[in-house]
Amino acid sequence: MSFQPVVPFSGNVGWAFLQRTREAQEAAFLKSPAIERDVTYFREKIGDVGSAGDLVADRRLLAVALGAFGLDDDLPNKFFIRKVLEEGTVAQDAFANKLADKRYLEMSKAFGFDLEPPNTALSNFADRIVAAFETRQFEISVGRQNESMRLAMGLERELDAIAARDISENGLWFTIMGTPPLRAVFETALNLPASLGSIDIDRQLEVFKSAATRVFGDSSVRQFTDPERREELIRKFFVGDDLAGPTTTTARGSVALSLLQTAPRFF
Repeated sequence: MSFQPVVPFSGNVGWAFLQRTREAQEAAFLKSPAIERDVTYFREKIGDVGSAGDLVADRRLLAVALGAFGLDDDLPNKFFIRKVLEEGTVAQDAFANKLADKRYLEMSKAFGFDLEPPNTALSNFADRIVAAFETRQFEISVGRQNESMRLAMGLERELDAIAARDISENGLWFTIMGTPPLRAVFETALNLPASLGSIDIDRQLEVFKSAATRVFGDSSVRQFTDPERREELIRKFFVGDDLAGPTTTTARGSVALSLLQTAPRFF
């Protein structure tokens, strides 16, 4: 029988428990037969994949690829995913560069099907994708117990990578605003309404930066690379989540995706 993560409490108490037990729980989860089968298959087959067409033609490989970037729900959308992957990211007008949800950009960049040879030929490629897949699958499993815990885990994982990008502060905020799970956490922690997504995108940026200054005394995204400041953000997220109710944060993510998907941004 597959291991299911244990999250006995909600809010900051539950987060503290998860932090203490995460290493052991994740190790047990990754021994689940289904996870081990998917990982073994991916390692054995991905080196033979030379194009986006090859990848989308193999449902098992595609499931791992999408899962590594938190895009599991896109498994049926093969035409869309093929276009994302085939056009790559090198060309400024590539499809992935136009999408507001930056997870597609990261996936397309990782696979590099616009390169010769693609990144699937690299010796460490399978290791990197498998590691991301395993991490996200554990987060999904935690989310079945408590979706807010999943969002907090994703924030903790993503913030350092986002802040390390060589782009402007506005670019960092646009990345967060265009990544639905991260946006949901920031909106809740900063006490911003989900309806914010209905206004002009540049005005949204102003509101996020102003709220960050009001709550944290600093409008910078990079401030959250400090572990203490990041934990403060997560604590405020759980407080706001408890006050708002159990379904608010997932609804925020859905709204963010639908509204930002049509608002491409280059930075």
